[in-house]
Amino acid sequence: MSQVSPIGYYHVLLTPKILDCLPQRIDEESFLIAMYVAREASNPFFRVGYNSLGGFATINHLHFQAYYLKVQYPVEKATTEKLTTLVNGVSIAQLVDYPVSGFVFEGGASLVYLSDVVAKVCIFLQENNRPFNVLISESGNRVFLLPQCYAEKQLLGKAGQEFLDMRTNLAIWELSGHLVLKRKKDYNEASEPNICRFLLEAALSETEFQELKRCVLDFLTVSYACNSDIDS
Repeated sequence: MSQVSPIGYYHVLLTPKILDCLPQRIDEESFLIAMYVAREASNPFFRVGYNSLGGFATINHLHFQAYYLKVQYPVEKATTEKLTTLVNGVSIAQLVDYPVSGFVFEGGASLVYLSDVVAKVCIFLQENNRPFNVLISESGNRVFLLPQCYAEKQLLGKAGQEFLDMRTNLAIWELSGHLVLKRKKDYNEASEPNICRFLLEAALSETEFQELKRCVLDFLTVSYACNSDIDS
């Protein structure tokens, strides 16, 4: 691990196979390493995060972020609604009443089972050019996957100017509810409604998320119907 541009104390980078100069694209092996880092830390306040290309990854080399902050993130407290349980025991839910739509993965017979499912979904999103962010939570027992579109909105000139003026990109820590506000004005005016409006800038529309959800669930159904045996 090395430290670069930290947002606070205990914010570090995890760079699997750094000498291989891999691009910022998740694969099963690298994601499992990140999951094991979260597990071995043995502390629920130590999280591992990932930003995809288009999801505010700052550099195109394979890296995860890790951050210790002794507080529960808003996304971790959000209500969820169960969608399905795969044949390997991994449960998939969706966030409810949270500004950004997303998936929550947990369960399975081992860390490998859970890691494999999340990595497969990440790869599916990568192959379909869908930006996303990942939060590995609760010592690797719970994983949040948040599709987003804020960078695309910026590129298309559709992002709200009041939020662009904040000069804060919505990457994994921000989408999870931990924002570093750079201007005194934004700090003084910070409120739950204002922050929720900001996070909504990154959210897929309800129609877009429902379509993506259908595609992801269909993909996983086929994947695990064809290959239900995973080495544990």
